[in-house]
Amino acid sequence: MTKPEPVFALIDCNSFYASCERVFRPDLAKTPIVVLSNNDGCVIARSYDAKPFVKMGAPYFQIKDQLRRDGVIAFSSNYALYGDMSERVMSIIESMVPALEVYSIDEAFADLSGIPGDLTAFGRQIRATIYKRTGIPVGVGIARTKTLAKLANHTAKRLLAKTGGVVDICDPFNRDWTLRNTDVGEVWGVGKRMKAHLDVMGIKTAMDLAKADPWTLRQKFSVVIEKTARELSGTPCLELGEADPPKQEICCSRMFGSRLTTIEPIREAVATYTQRAAEKLRAQNSLCKRIRVSIRTGMFNPEEAKYANGAMVELPYPTNDVRLMTKAATEAVNRLFRAGFKYSKAEVLLMDLRKPGEFTDDLFAHSQPVEAEKVMNVLDEINAKWGRGTLRAASVPSAPEWAMRRDLMSQSFTTKIGQLWIVRCN
Repeated sequence: MTKPEPVFALIDCNSFYASCERVFRPDLAKTPIVVLSNNDGCVIARSYDAKPFVKMGAPYFQIKDQLRRDGVIAFSSNYALYGDMSERVMSIIESMVPALEVYSIDEAFADLSGIPGDLTAFGRQIRATIYKRTGIPVGVGIARTKTLAKLANHTAKRLLAKTGGVVDICDPFNRDWTLRNTDVGEVWGVGKRMKAHLDVMGIKTAMDLAKADPWTLRQKFSVVIEKTARELSGTPCLELGEADPPKQEICCSRMFGSRLTTIEPIREAVATYTQRAAEKLRAQNSLCKRIRVSIRTGMFNPEEAKYANGAMVELPYPTNDVRLMTKAATEAVNRLFRAGFKYSKAEVLLMDLRKPGEFTDDLFAHSQPVEAEKVMNVLDEINAKWGRGTLRAASVPSAPEWAMRRDLMSQSFTTKIGQLWIVRCN
């Protein structure tokens, strides 16, 4: 049996963070929206209609009056909402395609090889199903390679009125039209520096790059740009990605919502970050033997004294027990803290990660008790059912004063039962 030609689709959520906010605020369907970074620092996401009014990365404190005058609504980042909506979108796509590679929180590559019929119609079906079940608009690009699928997706969004959000460039005529009408800087993997180098070589469009000699590109730049050129010409070089390997280090760090000058809230923060890191550790079925804890003051205010320090903590045995890890991490804060400074950030880094059975114990070395593993399983089951933080260490507060400042955050409509969307019928 002949193997079908490869066909990839890139499904990408439109203005994802802003779209998530609009799902539960239909009154803002035609209102420009921006989403802010941690501590309401700067703009990290914009709806399409907000782009003429504000630049990406603009500090909120500088532009909030301007946003108000222009009728732009700002939201604090609500990562719990965005993460949950992302999982819903990806689950829908996964149920409709043979294989899926989740590329980021708002986009995924799908394998459409061998699917019969009109692929544009199938793309519209995917788009309509996602919108009906989640309210999130997406664009769909379909092509013979992943790089071309990315380009097709860009075209689908750029010419939304004409394409309806779906573009299939498997046909050579459609592919060549797209390549000729796309600046090389819009190609996946071509950054500003590479674009400048390619401009010098006379490579201005995606078509120019597709026709360039791959070996010359490899010798002059790298194998990555060579593969990009081959993919643009229709030769698949990138397979659908497999599951990511387990992380070798796990980090959890946050800026405090306000400067801290006493040790107790810093200990609480480190305990909280350790709990989150330990959740990630158990999720990938790993154990940790070493933790690095660090704290620091703000580094950019010339009027504030500066201090930064970190400490390495050796655990008695490889473990995923949050109780043991929290005790070790918070004790490290006692060694790091110095009075007289205004602290702005803490970080917990889990190191020397191993899979159970991947290390050789000394004959007399301690190992994690079976009871501890059972307790952690119960902890994760309860939190998975009732929400993160339902069961936690006593040193982890439920609503700390030092938490990130998110004054403009929307409700956790899908992850907290007390904040479910309420619909009242008259």
